[in-house]
Amino acid sequence: MAANTGTYLIQGAAILGGEPADLLIRDGIIAEIGHGLSADGATVIDAAGLVALPGMVDVHTHLREPGREDAETVETGTRAAALGGYTAVHAMANSTPVADTAGVVEQVYTLGLAAGWVDVRPVGAVTVGLAGEQLAELGAMADSRARVRMFSDDGICVHDPVLMRRALEYVKAFDGVVAQHAQEPRLTAGAQMNEGDVSAVLGLTGWPAVAEESIIARDVLLAQHVGSRLHVCHVSTAGSVEIIRWAKERGIDVTAEVTPHHLLLTDDLVRSYDPVFKVNPPLRTDADVQALRAGLADGTIDVVGTDHAPHPSEHKECEWAQAAMGMTGLETALSVVQHAMIETGLMSWADFARVTSTAAAKIGRLADQGRPIEAGEPANLILLDPAARWTVDPFQMATMGRNSPFKGRELPGKVVATFFKGHPTVLDGTLNTPHPDAAATPAGAA
Repeated sequence: MAANTGTYLIQGAAILGGEPADLLIRDGIIAEIGHGLSADGATVIDAAGLVALPGMVDVHTHLREPGREDAETVETGTRAAALGGYTAVHAMANSTPVADTAGVVEQVYTLGLAAGWVDVRPVGAVTVGLAGEQLAELGAMADSRARVRMFSDDGICVHDPVLMRRALEYVKAFDGVVAQHAQEPRLTAGAQMNEGDVSAVLGLTGWPAVAEESIIARDVLLAQHVGSRLHVCHVSTAGSVEIIRWAKERGIDVTAEVTPHHLLLTDDLVRSYDPVFKVNPPLRTDADVQALRAGLADGTIDVVGTDHAPHPSEHKECEWAQAAMGMTGLETALSVVQHAMIETGLMSWADFARVTSTAAAKIGRLADQGRPIEAGEPANLILLDPAARWTVDPFQMATMGRNSPFKGRELPGKVVATFFKGHPTVLDGTLNTPHPDAAATPAGAA
């Protein structure tokens, strides 16, 4: 039985950036929306000047636990998520051991319940050990307590077309989706950065756009052939956008994500040889950035996925060739998207809610997330100060990872409050307390 989460009266919030209104939250539900609302015993929150948005949903998060607790834990990662405005995250499968069995996904799911900061939805591996040789226990993970609906070998491409076809066929039985890391391994052997003018100048092995685009082209055709759902992780090239647009025009059931860093950063930053800019897929050109922004704005790209990938400092503070690939993103995503998409006039706050919440919840089949801010709906929402400005300091973040590519940058927008199932996990821009249900969930429960 869910705990009573109390009563909160939010006064004067601009819902999706529209006209200000009051929101009454009671027992985890948006009880009423109107003007001049009152409620005995309610905690009152002055939201004048703030925008109310649905809680964000990340389709692509690396929480590292189990096995890589030196990089991140479910506790620290979900604290970061709450501060970033998230109320649900999908935890990728490349942990140690790999999340390729019902037992491991249930462990991650239970750790999320015990932490209590956001919904943690485990992503199951497509293949055993991410080895690309045989399918993992897809059905068992789908039937587990974690009710896995997204499967991915993220970090490694499912490059065998027969295996990819079988995975797409299998997940149809329970309305699942295969999330593909599009990278042809034979075209990226030893690759260090985007293949182009900058890689030629620096003498670093290039990562051609066709390595991503060829896998996407193959997989949309496979998805069409078997009539299954395909999701494309971290799209990074203009050509990929065009292929996905082509597929959608033909009614193929494909969705796609773009990361915040691919919406803002370019391969020109690699000239610094700072490994914080080393990521998979690599930072591309400004032309790619502009195509990604346009694709997100017109709906070709469905969602923003952080690909939050924390690493221990020693894996980033080293020479470029030896450094790990990946960037943190949970606590900066909202601000980067506001900067790249809202402030440029490419999107409205309603559009923002679609690409950071509503569409993401639909892809992951999360019934209680990404819901509209209306009376009777679950109270998963955030209050944002769009006028705030802040300078990114990785050492002030909740994530254990210090590998933020936005270190020292001034970004717009600040999360003032995050409500998770009616409970404020963040208040006044700082962590409050986890959801009361977390106290009833032993961290080691199976």
